[in-house]
Amino acid sequence: MRSSPKRALRLLTVAAFGLASAVVPLSAALAANSVTVYYATTWANANIHYQPTGGAWTTVPGVIMDEAACAGWKKKTVALGTATGLKAAFNNGSGTWDNNNGADYTIATGTVKVSGGQVTSGNPCPGGESPANQAVVYFHKKTKGWTTANIHYQPTDGAWTTVPGLAMDEAACADWAKKTVALGTATGLKAAFNNGSGTWDNNNGADYTIATGVSTVRNGAVTGDAADPCAPEIPDTEEPSTPTGVTAAATGVSIALAWNASTDNVKVTGYKVTRTGGTGGTRVVDVTATALSDTGLAENTLYRYTVQARDAAGNLSEASGEATATTGRKPEEPEGGTPLGGDPREDSIYFVMTARFADGDTSNNRGGSQHVKSGNAANNDPMFRGDFKGLVDKLDYIKGLGFSALWITPVVLNRSDYDFHGYHGWDFHRVDPRLESEGTSYQDLINAAHAKGIKIYQDVVYNHSSRWGAKGLFTPTVWGARDDQWKWLYSEKEAGREYDPMREHQGNDPSLTAAQNAMAKGRPYNGDQWSTTEPTGNTCRDWGTPTQWSSPEGFRIHNCQWPNPTSGMFPANYYHQCWIGNWEGEDSRSCWLHDDLADFNTESKVVQDYLIDVYNKYIDMGVDGFRVDTAVHIPRVTWNRRFLPAIREHATARFGAEKAKDFYVFGEVAAFVHDKWNRGSVNHSAQFFTWKERKEYSADDVRAAIEQYDYENLMGSGNQPTSNNATLNGNTYHAPDHSRFSGMNVIDMRMHMNFGEASNAFGNGKDSDDSYNDATYNTVYVDSHDYGPNKSSVRYDGGTDAWAENMSLMWTFRGIPTLYYGSEIEFQAGKPIDCGPTCPLATTGRAYFGDRLAGSVTASGFGTVSSASGTVAQTLDKPLVKHVQRLNQIRRAVPALQKGQYSTEGVSGGIAYKRRFTQGSVDSFVLVSVSGNATFTGIPNGTYVDAVTGDSKTVTGGTLTISLSGKGNLRTYVLALPGNPAPGKVGVAGPYLR
Repeated sequence: MRSSPKRALRLLTVAAFGLASAVVPLSAALAANSVTVYYATTWANANIHYQPTGGAWTTVPGVIMDEAACAGWKKKTVALGTATGLKAAFNNGSGTWDNNNGADYTIATGTVKVSGGQVTSGNPCPGGESPANQAVVYFHKKTKGWTTANIHYQPTDGAWTTVPGLAMDEAACADWAKKTVALGTATGLKAAFNNGSGTWDNNNGADYTIATGVSTVRNGAVTGDAADPCAPEIPDTEEPSTPTGVTAAATGVSIALAWNASTDNVKVTGYKVTRTGGTGGTRVVDVTATALSDTGLAENTLYRYTVQARDAAGNLSEASGEATATTGRKPEEPEGGTPLGGDPREDSIYFVMTARFADGDTSNNRGGSQHVKSGNAANNDPMFRGDFKGLVDKLDYIKGLGFSALWITPVVLNRSDYDFHGYHGWDFHRVDPRLESEGTSYQDLINAAHAKGIKIYQDVVYNHSSRWGAKGLFTPTVWGARDDQWKWLYSEKEAGREYDPMREHQGNDPSLTAAQNAMAKGRPYNGDQWSTTEPTGNTCRDWGTPTQWSSPEGFRIHNCQWPNPTSGMFPANYYHQCWIGNWEGEDSRSCWLHDDLADFNTESKVVQDYLIDVYNKYIDMGVDGFRVDTAVHIPRVTWNRRFLPAIREHATARFGAEKAKDFYVFGEVAAFVHDKWNRGSVNHSAQFFTWKERKEYSADDVRAAIEQYDYENLMGSGNQPTSNNATLNGNTYHAPDHSRFSGMNVIDMRMHMNFGEASNAFGNGKDSDDSYNDATYNTVYVDSHDYGPNKSSVRYDGGTDAWAENMSLMWTFRGIPTLYYGSEIEFQAGKPIDCGPTCPLATTGRAYFGDRLAGSVTASGFGTVSSASGTVAQTLDKPLVKHVQRLNQIRRAVPALQKGQYSTEGVSGGIAYKRRFTQGSVDSFVLVSVSGNATFTGIPNGTYVDAVTGDSKTVTGGTLTISLSGKGNLRTYVLALPGNPAPGKVGVAGPYLR
């Protein structure tokens, strides 16, 4: 999960909103006392710089004469108020002036023309004005939260207006600002916009290109030849067609419904499914798909269903014909699983965002409240699209790539506006139903993966919950009222109902106006969260009292209406009560990241017990390890005292000491710098979390966290523990010392940051390795769902050859290689990884991948495929797929490449090293060179066989030289030892390993 360096703008944040100013209609002002000035010129643009009688001059260069006029003239109407006239001078905006030879022009009221140094009355355009060459620009203020807007522009081949440009002050509707720009002979303009207070929208530095005619600018997009956005909409009263082909099929106590899509004159936006039968009475469910999975029904009971289609205006079709089904017996819950066990370094990891990987069941797809705003609806791409069934269906694809571990995003029930990623947990005890299907629960996925020899690493969050609080721990009640201002925000309360992501609001609440429904569209049910009356036990100060602030819609904001750690809404026993101010300070471990991420008080025993109990459930299910989100935001001493021992103890009690030892925990300690230590703060550096404490602290966890932070900062980076667990003694492997290991391994953030070039990652990795407890357990990746190398906001786009070289390094150097889904085909290379709901997911690094996996695939082993058909066969034929398959085969064949210590002593070459692993009867020694030549001196004599080519070299004088070319190519010469023969050539030559 990404931790932004600045807290994002909070919805309804009081500091962001002010009261709208009263606006006097332009027509009323002009009618009072004005002068209309026509100026004869050949300039492309003209400004009038003027001083009303008894008043002050306008700011140079004045105001642009941008009203429509006939050829050869520029026009501007000036409101004079009580003045009887004005003095004026004219300029072209680029330093050329006409000031009547220094005397300026004296102009009275009425209509005047200025030509050849003379001022006369009258209209020089008796044939009428000519608006043919002008741009009418509408700018959407509401999406920016602006109350006013200026347009700063440059006509084609002309000069830019003076900053900040011209006020967009023409009459328009509330959400829009408008300005008409006379273009003269120009064919269009470039523009940027600002709010007059230093905040700009310049299209991310590219400016906006706008043509003549009417254009709208909204959410970074220009629409030319646009309709007037302020024109009244023609109401849509035509209802959609009636759904046909409704079917209902029961499996156990679930019923799967499906029907044919309806049509509409505008667009069908969803369906209303009405169910009768059973003891629960009538139930109405809104869905966006043409399918519904109705679960948790009574056994042996008849249910009846009808379906109606709905359009964006809320028009409902006639009800469909009735479909019926009778449930059977409730199936037995799948038994808990057992972790596979085995050293995690023997695996390579494939990382997927479950909701975006493969869609095995369309009935659980959900778009959420941002479905339309994000642009996902236009792409028919709901954010929750992939699921566990899709993963089960494609396990052979993952195995065929050669991966034996699968890292999946969090599975707990999420609750927020855009929560497909899983990091906004609300009910930690429950698996999100948008990921499960009839017959494919989370347990089913774990069991299916284990049956294929694939481990499951579950992403977990100990730091925060979302929307708001955590079910079963503490959930605050916010102030809310279903009054004329706010009823669009608050769902009408329904007795006994709580949030269910499978039941989405569709923007058709009959108690709301059309405008209110539009604002509420997609809002999940929140009737369980708000109250007009102050609830018993409320701790939020000034409950429900109005503030001085207003929302972007102009509605008055009240205290306790929105989550805030400093308001008392979240009691200190459950949640921290501060905002992060310093991302390398103590407060980053004990304050809120964002208002939608309520920060657990992890030093509180009640919270510790809650989280330990929650995650024990998933340990019992047989997961093989945890990837820990936002680990750096919890003090190390809390991890070491509470959470890490709890994981080990529960796994030991459930599965025994050996499998508990192999339970792999790797933390996200986000340090986006190139330094060994994160800006000098050891407390915020990845390697720091791999160590036990080296000092006793207070028995009170809150005090202990502060004491540990102060002590380690005082000690500094130069006094941290060191280790040689990752490095050889010459050519000899030595038993690692894990006596001071904390129990948490980490993502190798320094290599990640430097993977713009494999050589940089290699050099930086070596430089940091003495500061980890054991760097051979580091999780190593190039990019992820948050960032690319160098904190890039786009998916890695260094090119195929560079990807191949990075992979060759990751699969042969120390650490556990990890690949973010789709990187094997450079999926979405160069696309923004995440832009939230401001752009469609299809345009990001979190796009849906399943289209590339359509068809069937059967893996005959790790890294080998026996059959494939359809699109997935084409995907498997990509060069990097072939590359990663063979790398996985080679790594699995050479123990030293999995678990070996390494050394560069006596090694010359760009990316070259020797590795050895010795344990029991296993002794594996290998010489590695990536992309270039290398020479190894002082090595044991004997026969070395390359696992890439099968080439054999006999060393008698302690020296072996490798001749190698080709970026991403690789040589791995394995020493043949008694009882440990070299494997010889592994796999077949491919596009890079040849």
